[in-house]
Amino acid sequence: MENDDVKRTVSIGYDRVADDYLELFGVSSVRQRKLDEFIERLPPGAAVLDLGCGAGVPVAKALTEQNFEVTGVDISIGQIERARRNVPAATFVQGDMGSLNFAPDTFDGVCAFYSVTHVPRDEHRTLVRRISEWLRPGGIFIASLGASSGDWTGSWLGVPMFFSHSDPSEAEQIIRDAGLVLELSELVEQDNEAATFLWMIAQKPSRP
Repeated sequence: MENDDVKRTVSIGYDRVADDYLELFGVSSVRQRKLDEFIERLPPGAAVLDLGCGAGVPVAKALTEQNFEVTGVDISIGQIERARRNVPAATFVQGDMGSLNFAPDTFDGVCAFYSVTHVPRDEHRTLVRRISEWLRPGGIFIASLGASSGDWTGSWLGVPMFFSHSDPSEAEQIIRDAGLVLELSELVEQDNEAATFLWMIAQKPSRP
């Protein structure tokens, strides 16, 4: 399948399963721990970009409760509609994260919880490079990625869905090649499904 086709599959799929997804995966001790680690690294009043924000809960909601300026992006219009209702304090944009345009040095933090795994892996390098550009010096990037290389298309939660993963060593190199300092890379077993994700935390170097 072409990249535009698989992105359409992801968008339509989440439109259909938005409520079921939140019911099944809305609570996760793994995600909460990683979110807490992210929040601890952000300055007061931080500008934060939430890539693959879903329905806005729990991540965007938790970030706004810290008085951060939050922008959420999701490819699914159904998810964005829910996010705007659930977290009115944040700004939400419907679109493909790989096609976003933000000015350099816009955000203090960028997070991508369980979302880059839906982006075709041949686009990961460009995406991370752009994230690095959007981050302010000293800014933090946290993301969950796949535990092994490969693409998968099939039925998931009763709808067609697409997942794409780089090899962990390649993912780490992508981070470094984007000019980010990789601070953490670890495989963590998910608590609410039979899956393992590669969690990465990286920082954009401060200017001299």
